[in-house]
Amino acid sequence: MAMVSTPSTTDPIDWIETISRADPDRTWLETAEGRVISYHMLNNSVIAMAAQLTGAGIKPGDRVAACVEKSPEAVILYFACLWIGAIYMPLNTGYTQSEIAYFLEDAEPAIFVGDGIARQTHTLDDIAALPDAPIVERAKFAPDAIAAMLYTSGTTGRPKGAMLTRANLASNAVALMNAWAITAQDVLIHALPIFHVHGLFIAINSMTAAGATMLFRAKFDPEDVIVQMPRATMLMGVPTFYTRLLGTPAFTHAAAAPMRLFISGSAPLLAETHRQFEAHTGQAILERYGMTETGINTSNPYFGARIAGTVGLPLPGVEVRISDAEGDIGTIEVRGPNVFAGYWRNPEKTAAEFREGGWFITGDLGKIDDQGYVHIIGRGKDLIITGGYNVYPKEIEDAIDALPGVIESAVIGVPHDDFGEAVVAVVVGTCLDPATMLSQLRTSLAAYKLPKAIHIARELPRNTMGKVQKIVLRERYNL
Repeated sequence: MAMVSTPSTTDPIDWIETISRADPDRTWLETAEGRVISYHMLNNSVIAMAAQLTGAGIKPGDRVAACVEKSPEAVILYFACLWIGAIYMPLNTGYTQSEIAYFLEDAEPAIFVGDGIARQTHTLDDIAALPDAPIVERAKFAPDAIAAMLYTSGTTGRPKGAMLTRANLASNAVALMNAWAITAQDVLIHALPIFHVHGLFIAINSMTAAGATMLFRAKFDPEDVIVQMPRATMLMGVPTFYTRLLGTPAFTHAAAAPMRLFISGSAPLLAETHRQFEAHTGQAILERYGMTETGINTSNPYFGARIAGTVGLPLPGVEVRISDAEGDIGTIEVRGPNVFAGYWRNPEKTAAEFREGGWFITGDLGKIDDQGYVHIIGRGKDLIITGGYNVYPKEIEDAIDALPGVIESAVIGVPHDDFGEAVVAVVVGTCLDPATMLSQLRTSLAAYKLPKAIHIARELPRNTMGKVQKIVLRERYNL
C-alpha cells in the first residue's frame, strides 16, 4: 500500500487527484449504511459531477447554492464546484423559506440545489441525471480565486456573504493537519453538519488533505459514536457532543481508550466540562478558536498543555493580537493566509472590518497570557453561539418586535450546560403569551434560533445614553 505524504500543493482538488493516483483503494468515507467510497471513486465522482455542472452551464465564478441533507454526494458537489471554479454556497438545512429567499436574492446563484423555492432548483439526483459536458484538462485557478461563500452577520444589518479563497481553505487545512498530527492512518467520526465551516472545511478538508478516512454520520448520536470508537482515532465536535457523551453510561474510560484526539470548537467549552472529561477518560479535549471569516485561528497544542478555558496558541502562519485594550483585555484581531477576501458586494463593510496591514477585527474580546495562550473573554458584537450555531440577536429581536403587542425586545445568550449558550428573549409589551409568541416565531426563524425562554418585563434596563444594558439582563435572566 502506498504511503500518502503531506500535500505540497495549495489547491484542495490536487489532494484528491494525488491520493487517487498514489493509493486509489484507500477509503475516503464510509457511511452508517456501510457504503464505502475510495479516493479513486471520489476523484471519478468529482469529475463526473463537474461535467454535469458544466453541462448545466455553470462557469467559473458562478455561485452554486446548496441546501441539502448531509450525504457523500453533497460533499462531492462541493469538490465539483472547486474542480470547475464555481463558488460553493452551503445553506443551513434548518433555514426557513423566507431566510433562504434572502440568500438567493443577494447571492444570485446560477443554480440552487435544494427544495423547490427558486426558479433554477435542482436536487442532487437531478444533477446526477444531467447530461455531461466534455471534460477537458482541469483549469488551474489562482490561489486568491473565491472558492466558497458562507453567510454571516453581526448585531446590525442583514447577513453578509463571507468570501473564502482556495488558498484560505487549503492553507487552513494543511496547518490543522500538521498541528493535530493528522495522517493517512487516522479515522475521524464525522457527526457534524456540512453546511458549516466546522463540518465542511475544518473536518473534511483536513482529513482529505491527509488521505485519512471518515466514518460519516447523518447526525450526532452518542450511543452510535461510542460504538464506532474502536474503529476510529478522532472526533471533532461542538461542546454539546462532549456533555452528551459524559451523560451516556456506555462512555467509559475503556470506550474512549482507542481514540487519540477529541477536538472541540464552534462554541465555548466550559472549563468544568474540560475537567470532567479529562477525569472521566484520562484525555484532555483539544479546544480551538475560529470563525466563518477565518477558519481556525488558534488551537491548544497536540503536543503540550491543553489548558481549560483557553483556545490555545496561534496556528503557524497566523498572527493574533489584542487591540484597543483596557488592561489586558481588548479586541482580538487576526492576520494570515486563512483570513477571508471580504464580504460579497459589500466593500464598505469589508473596509470597516479590517485595519491597516490586513488585520481582521474579529469582534471578540480576549487576552493573551504570558505563555501566548489566547483567552476568549466575550463577544463585542453580542453574538450567541448555541450548539455550535451562530445566532445574531438583532435578527431575533426584529422577528419578535414584529409580533402583535410587542413594544420592544432584547435577546441575550446565557450559559447552558448542553448547548454552551441558550437564546433568551426579554420582551416588553401588552397581552403577551410566551407560548403563542414561540409558535409565531417558528414560521420565520430556524429552530436553533428560537428562544429557549421568553421573559415578559415592564421595561428594559438602559444606561444614561439610552442603550439597553444586556450585561444587566444576563445577570437577571437565566434558565
